[in-house]
Amino acid sequence: MRPTLARLSALSTGLLLAGLAHAGTVTVVTSFPKELTQAYKAAFEKANPSIKIEILNKNTVQGIAYVRELPVGQRPDIFWASAPDAFEVLAGQDLLAPAADLANKAAPAKVGAYPINDPKGRYLGQALAGYGLMWNTRYMAANKLQAPRQWADLVKPVYFGHVAMSSPSRSGTTHLTVETMLQGEGWEKGWNQLLQIAGNCAAITERSFGVPDGVNNGQFGIGLVIDFFGLAGKYSGFPVDFVYPDVTAVVPANIALVSGSKNPDEARQFIRYTVSTEGQQLLFDPKISRLPILPLKQLQAPAGYPDAFEIAKRAKVAFNADLSESRYNVVSAMFDQTITFRIKELQAATKAIHEAEAALAKKPNAAAQAMVKQARELAFSPAVGQGMAGNKDFLDLFTKNKKDAAVNKQITGLEDTWSRHAKDNYERARTLAQQALAQAR
Repeated sequence: MRPTLARLSALSTGLLLAGLAHAGTVTVVTSFPKELTQAYKAAFEKANPSIKIEILNKNTVQGIAYVRELPVGQRPDIFWASAPDAFEVLAGQDLLAPAADLANKAAPAKVGAYPINDPKGRYLGQALAGYGLMWNTRYMAANKLQAPRQWADLVKPVYFGHVAMSSPSRSGTTHLTVETMLQGEGWEKGWNQLLQIAGNCAAITERSFGVPDGVNNGQFGIGLVIDFFGLAGKYSGFPVDFVYPDVTAVVPANIALVSGSKNPDEARQFIRYTVSTEGQQLLFDPKISRLPILPLKQLQAPAGYPDAFEIAKRAKVAFNADLSESRYNVVSAMFDQTITFRIKELQAATKAIHEAEAALAKKPNAAAQAMVKQARELAFSPAVGQGMAGNKDFLDLFTKNKKDAAVNKQITGLEDTWSRHAKDNYERARTLAQQALAQAR
């Protein structure tokens, strides 16, 4: 039987409506875990059934590269991540569209001294975050370890092999944690502390998720994390706890409209939803556990939930996103060449230093103590000093396109030098510490 005109009309109308539904797909590039993104996707699509949300999960560095490499008209619609310096990178390359009109007017202008929304209107704060330490309470009890309260606690010999962190080149949240420590302690002292903590680490995980997952399941005792990892574990019922050290910062996790995207109008609706009262309430889901940009009194917060604005008052770091952006690639490269890729050598040197110092505490020996001091200087001094770290030409080199053969040769040469020196220094430090141990016996 041939279809009637009415049936053909109904069929064509249905196909048209189906096409329109797919035409409104919003593509979101994000480093956030699926527990968060799926909650927002489901809630928004329920309220806006004609718009679909497509999530592309990439770490922050990969996400920046993905947005940058696509032409106008083919770019994703939204960039959503924790690192304010990453948004400065995108904004500096004219990859973000104005979004100031999407802000929630009920949100305070600042958290501490830090603006919640970009003063130039290129991106918005969607949640707030601080940095700290999470630990597995059962693991700590089983190993008779005290819970750490400050970053500096993690350099102690008692924590050797019980700590985990990720790499800033693999995780935007870890980059913020590392940069917070560097800004709070200063470049030289900050790197000295980082190298000692890394030497005590059982692992440098491939993704930031590997740290909280490992602490939640008892693989690691302690993890250096952004707060929502620790809070999500705690409020989801894992045997974990979390603390903000004194040297921390509270800064926004941001959301932005990508310029030259495919569906900007629909994307604007999603951004507006994420900062609305309804969108902010989703942050209290135990699996998400993030700090809202709205004061807790404007929301229905769980009893005892951390107050970002109170934490910011106590925090000792006034985070400088411009400084972080200027040395973003240098910090990541230094960490990888001297820690990530040399972790076994750094662990061995650290263990030898701990053993020598324990022996010398029982049986002092001036010559051996001088050896240990030299070992510490070799193992825990940064590959790049404060002077070079503040050199604009040096920093600018690491922002240039590595596809340029001359640039690539220069950067690769520096990285190779750092890696070789780190290996040599760690082996020399281990040897000196072992010689000191022999003299102390």
